[in-house]
Amino acid sequence: MTLRPILIHPDPRLKTVAEPVPEITDEIRRLADDMLETMYDAPGIGLAAPQIGRLSRLLVMDAAKEEETAQPMVLINPQVTWASDMRSVYEEGCLSIPEQFADVERPAEVEVRWLGLDGKTHSQRFDGLWATCVQHEIDHLDGKLFIDYLKPMKRQMITRRMVKLKRERARG
Repeated sequence: MTLRPILIHPDPRLKTVAEPVPEITDEIRRLADDMLETMYDAPGIGLAAPQIGRLSRLLVMDAAKEEETAQPMVLINPQVTWASDMRSVYEEGCLSIPEQFADVERPAEVEVRWLGLDGKTHSQRFDGLWATCVQHEIDHLDGKLFIDYLKPMKRQMITRRMVKLKRERARG
């Protein structure tokens, strides 16, 4: 497994709609393994392929609490098939927008259908942190970031911080 570099906002690839994965190949399995390794190392609870520069509709996540056993999930071509009317607010962060957090309101529960690495279609209802995480990662596949839900001033402030961070990292 290989740790992959995570893109930092602003990067045009983070605003691009990802392409569906046509079939499960060994390369897709390797990508999923690398993404899980990268996500856990970061550490984070979700990672979408565009965040490592791959414009494919693939995401990984594990929102298990620290005391729980890891529950890594790989979702290929995920789609929200149902969303509750009830809303919830979570403070969200993003591996592509390090050390920046903001409250985002989303449906409290969602049902998602996706293709698994086993080539079968899966469907599951998510709530709590899992629901927030899967919606956040699917947004990445659609070229949307959590800061897109914020008011323009706050979004611009965070974007300026990320530009500064990228400049500092480039200088080494």
